Amino acid sequence: MLESLSRIIWLVPCYALLGALLAVPWSPGLTRQTGPRPAGYISTLMTFTAFLHSLLVLIYIWQQPAIDLSFPWLQAADLEISFDLKISTVNIAALVVITGLNLGAQIYAIGYLERDWGWARFFSLMALFEAGLCTLVLCNSLFFSYVVLEILTLGTYLLIGYWFNQSLVVTGARDAFLTKRVGDLILLMGVVALLPLAGSWNYDDLAQWAASADLNPTAATLLCLALIAGPLAKCAQFPLHLWLDEAMEGPIPATILRNTVVVSTGAWVLVKVQPILALSPVALTFMVTVGSLTAIGASLIAIAQIDIKRSLSYVVSAYMGLVFIAVGTGQGETALQLIFTYTFAMAILVMCVGGIILNNVSQDLTQYGGLWSRRPISGLSYLVGIASLIALPPFGTFWAWLKLTEHLAETNPLLVGVLLVVNLLTAFNVTREFCLIFGGEAKPMTTRSPEGLWALVLPMVVTVGFALHLSLILKQGNLLPDFADINWGLSSVLIISSLLGVGSSAFIYLNPKISKPINLPLPALQNFFAYDLYTDKFYKITIVAIIDSISRLINWFDKTFVDGVINLIGIVTIFSGQSLKYNVSGQTQFYVLSIVLGLTLIGAFLSYSLFGQAF
Repeated sequence: MLESLSRIIWLVPCYALLGALLAVPWSPGLTRQTGPRPAGYISTLMTFTAFLHSLLVLIYIWQQPAIDLSFPWLQAADLEISFDLKISTVNIAALVVITGLNLGAQIYAIGYLERDWGWARFFSLMALFEAGLCTLVLCNSLFFSYVVLEILTLGTYLLIGYWFNQSLVVTGARDAFLTKRVGDLILLMGVVALLPLAGSWNYDDLAQWAASADLNPTAATLLCLALIAGPLAKCAQFPLHLWLDEAMEGPIPATILRNTVVVSTGAWVLVKVQPILALSPVALTFMVTVGSLTAIGASLIAIAQIDIKRSLSYVVSAYMGLVFIAVGTGQGETALQLIFTYTFAMAILVMCVGGIILNNVSQDLTQYGGLWSRRPISGLSYLVGIASLIALPPFGTFWAWLKLTEHLAETNPLLVGVLLVVNLLTAFNVTREFCLIFGGEAKPMTTRSPEGLWALVLPMVVTVGFALHLSLILKQGNLLPDFADINWGLSSVLIISSLLGVGSSAFIYLNPKISKPINLPLPALQNFFAYDLYTDKFYKITIVAIIDSISRLINWFDKTFVDGVINLIGIVTIFSGQSLKYNVSGQTQFYVLSIVLGLTLIGAFLSYSLFGQAF
């Protein structure tokens, strides 16, 4: 039975699509008898089915050889495109994580969107996300991975713009869509250019080709940079990082997926094409540089934010920067382990924040305080989220941090400093949020703030349980080092950086003698980070200004020359018509005279031409 389920694992994305289809009849415009709730229940049931199917297949295929499936899709001339699937332990584990988090997010949405009438649309879009993510992790073809990434880009736009009657929501959805499209367009160039070189889009075939490929260094660099561009935008890396911040205008249940597995889609593709990226040292250096700058820059920007969701969004960018560093230094397995462990920690933080925002109707950290006595479950969950996010043993993320640090200590010690700085800044930032929300005295906005509905608390607590047991799960997958092989020196340095960040933040933000908010001696420096390094303004005075100038020039040329010629022809036509109407006398001899004159002019013109050719 389990073997049969593994052969039809491709049904997992179909469950979500079926749930989306069945949710449509409960749209407000179609029925008002039952309300929108059946749409959510049906979609959640189909997601649970997908999760159960994935879990059973994972039990069967655990540490078993991978199974390859291929379905012909297009055959035209010499072009053959097939839809290739790979059923392996890693892929199915990713499938379980995606469906499990989506199940938790949908249960969370039942409580979060309790009074919203757009359930059918929201749950259908969540199902689209789930189907796209599941297809991506099963897909073994770069071409179809690109197609799925395009679908996810559309889903991002629609989910961010869910509350489309708000101007900021529309702007955020538009900017997120256009920013991702920049990376997608360059990625498409790389995908198309790769086929004639490698002869296949299958990831396994590409890895074999890359092992013996002999490309011109310039061609290899351009190809690899094109393949990096798409993931760079998906993972919200500098300079295409602003979209994730603006995506926070969407509902929290969608943010749970976007901040965990959706931003990781680019990293997944990056790991898959890592053998090709190894062909260009320039591309690898570019990846490490971008990842380092994003990790440090986003961590500093996060500390300067007073908006809860904005602060967490920059933490996401910082961690994706670490993934770029891992892939750029040849640590694809470590990158996947970092994504896997980080996912649960960020999901916990977003769920905690979502329930608090829903009750207190504010995202401003300066208006919070004193929630520890009012929301103990959320407080404890947030602490687990913090410990799971930074390098603290025995939590799962610590082992990914340690593995990455050990490798870099041997190859590039300078990057070890980057990891320590990012870990310290992240620990400082998330602890700062905890202290401002749960510590201190209650404020007017937090005087009445009990724990949320069961639908908000249950997914959060279950995710906490998974986070607490991640080390045991990693041990089952042989992803933990033996006790004797642990580098205690590097482990101690990582732990000290975590404790230093947590301790310094707690000392500052739990100390009533220090006034809040904290103001740096240099306001310009504080504003520099608070306004996202002025990236938005830089875009306005460069790219936006250039495009605006070109658009104005084209508009002037269109109005002056193109419209001028068309208007001139129109005026001549009107004038000719008005002139000819006076020649309509009704007399036959006048018409004959007009014909004779016309023929005479034509004959004279032809005679002149023949006369010129004769001499």
